[in-house]
Amino acid sequence: MRTIWIITKKELGSFFDSLIAYILLTLFLGFSGFFTWMFGNDIFLVGQTTMRGFFNIAYWSLFFFIPALTMRLLAEERKTGTIELLLTKAVTDRQVVVGKFFAALLLVAIALLFTLPYVITLANIGNLDQGEVICGYLGLLLISASYVSIGLYTSSITNNQIVAFLTALFVGLFFHIVFGVLASNFQGVVGEIFEMLSLFAHFESISRGVVDTRDLIYFGSLITIGLLLSELSLTKRNLS
Repeated sequence: MRTIWIITKKELGSFFDSLIAYILLTLFLGFSGFFTWMFGNDIFLVGQTTMRGFFNIAYWSLFFFIPALTMRLLAEERKTGTIELLLTKAVTDRQVVVGKFFAALLLVAIALLFTLPYVITLANIGNLDQGEVICGYLGLLLISASYVSIGLYTSSITNNQIVAFLTALFVGLFFHIVFGVLASNFQGVVGEIFEMLSLFAHFESISRGVVDTRDLIYFGSLITIGLLLSELSLTKRNLS
C-alpha cells in the first residue's frame, strides 16, 4: 500500500507541476458554475433549493474532462519509454495502475470539493435536502472512478495521447448514452439488459437519494474491469 501511495503522490504532483490540474480545475469549475447558476437553471425562478442542476451538468462535464485527464497517464510513459524504467523497479503492474488511478480520482475529488460553496449557498437560501446532496456527490465520484478506469485502460494500449482521449470518449459514450437509448427502444429482457448497462440509469438512481446495492455492484464491476484490463495491457507489454 505504501508503494501505491508513493505513486499516487508522484502522479498527483505531476498534474500540478505541468499545469494540467489548474487548467482542468478552472475549466470544470467555470463550466459547471456557469451552467448551474447563470444558464438553464431555474433555482431562483421556482424558489426551489436543489443541487440537481449541478449534478446534471457535472455528469456531462466529467464525461469530457476525465478522458483529457487520463489520456497521458500511461500513453506518455509508453511514448517516452519511462514506463519500462518504472516497471524494472520493485513495483508491480497492479501498483502502477492503482496508484495512477487514485491520483486521477483524487484530482477529480478536489475539483468536486471546490463546488461545496454551491451547497453552502443553497443551504442558506432554503431547505436543502442533505441526503440528496450526499448521494449526488457519491454518484459523481462513482462515475468519475468508472471513467478514470476506462481512460486508464485506453491510455495503456497506445502511446498517442489523442488516440487515448478519443478512444476513452468512444468507449464511455456507450455507457453514457448509447445503452440508455437502446434500453428505451427495446422491451423485455433485452431492454432490461441495456438498462442495466446504462451508467446514467445507475447514476440517476443514486442522485435521487437512493443507494441501491445493484448500483454499487455495477460501478464496482465497471471500475474493477477497467483496472484489470489496464494491468493486463501492461503485463502483455512486459512479456512481448
